[in-house]
Amino acid sequence: MATDKKWIICPRCKGKTRVRVNDGTVLINFPLFCPKCRYECVISFKNGIMEEVGRDAKTQR
Repeated sequence: MATDKKWIICPRCKGKTRVRVNDGTVLINFPLFCPKCRYECVISFKNGIMEEVGRDAKTQR
């Protein structure tokens, strides 16, 4: 029984983040950080679809 693991992609630069998810993973209001472009946001992830909920208030300038 092999599970398909995928990388969460940054919504800004489209680079890989440090977060991997399995097929059945559900994330709600998850703080996501991209080490490449240093973008922080809050996402929801379900059924293989990622949706950006908002930006982290600390990083808004």
